[in-house]
Amino acid sequence: MPDEPLVLGIETSCDETGVGIVRGHTLLADALASSVDQHARFGGVVPEVASRAHLEAMVPTMQRALDDAGVTLADIDAIAVTAGPGLAGALLVGVAAAKGYALAADKPIYGVNHLAAHVAVDTLEHGPLPEPAIAMLVSGGHSSLLLVNDLTAGVTPLGATIDDAAGEAFDKVARLLGMGFPGGPVIDRTARDGDPAAIAFPRGLTAPKDRLKHRYDFSFSGLKTAVARWVEARERSGEPVPIADVAASFQDAVCDVLTSKALDACREYGIETLIIGGGVAANSRLRLLAEERAAKLGIRVRVPRPGLCTDNGAMVAALGSHLVAAGVAPSRLDLPADSAMPLTSVTVAG
Repeated sequence: MPDEPLVLGIETSCDETGVGIVRGHTLLADALASSVDQHARFGGVVPEVASRAHLEAMVPTMQRALDDAGVTLADIDAIAVTAGPGLAGALLVGVAAAKGYALAADKPIYGVNHLAAHVAVDTLEHGPLPEPAIAMLVSGGHSSLLLVNDLTAGVTPLGATIDDAAGEAFDKVARLLGMGFPGGPVIDRTARDGDPAAIAFPRGLTAPKDRLKHRYDFSFSGLKTAVARWVEARERSGEPVPIADVAASFQDAVCDVLTSKALDACREYGIETLIIGGGVAANSRLRLLAEERAAKLGIRVRVPRPGLCTDNGAMVAALGSHLVAAGVAPSRLDLPADSAMPLTSVTVAG
């Protein structure tokens, strides 16, 4: 095995079929097939539709990744696959495929945590992870703050969403405004023409009483409801709804809470690096606000390029490479898919 392992990663936790190949911290291939268009008419991801799409996309996506990297399965040193968390049926497709490839090629397999992979993918763009670091993961299913001392050994959860995740709130507000699915990108684009200070939407769990129990937790359900009530009041009065202002004010409320809590954690723990990952990390307002506020505190912000923020196989391969290089034992071939895999487990133990 070369000094830098050649690792293949498979991601199927939601609606993206991803296969990535990395050598060390170098990305060689990142093949992706998305079923998002099949879910758009339902206004959200339908698990059964996602699972079927993964089945259909797996083999061609795998072949595309191998071709792009210019390698064969025999050249791979290890296979990593998202074992959880995620949609149970979707995870099972990826785990079953990884087992088949690992068995056929006689390669070790690593069942890894989807959220930890969102942290690891940053190494493909910015090099080795500074440890310790604070990581904020924001997606359709998760809003989490993590203390990362050693990614291969596990992470320490500091806070999480107690209701709607940030990405889920984006989807629901976009649906309310008639923008379609997924909501994150369209709200981001629409907000550029709006005034983020036009409407004073609430900032969940930021009041002094909330900070005692939920200092690093997130809540966006109340914000979503506040947007709905504001829009309904305008419609009842016969006034036009300023879509761009609503989008901008909503987006600013989300990003304000996310960045303030993340930087508060950096200050408390004396950490100089904030890593932001997950699909919502592609949001332009979140990136700008985080960088502006962090610069004033002397904190460095690391955010992967937008294409690496959303679910992909490259992030799974990056975490797998991290584990192989650290000498972590592979998982058993009969490893399970765990839709509720806890953040404290970076990999499925052997």
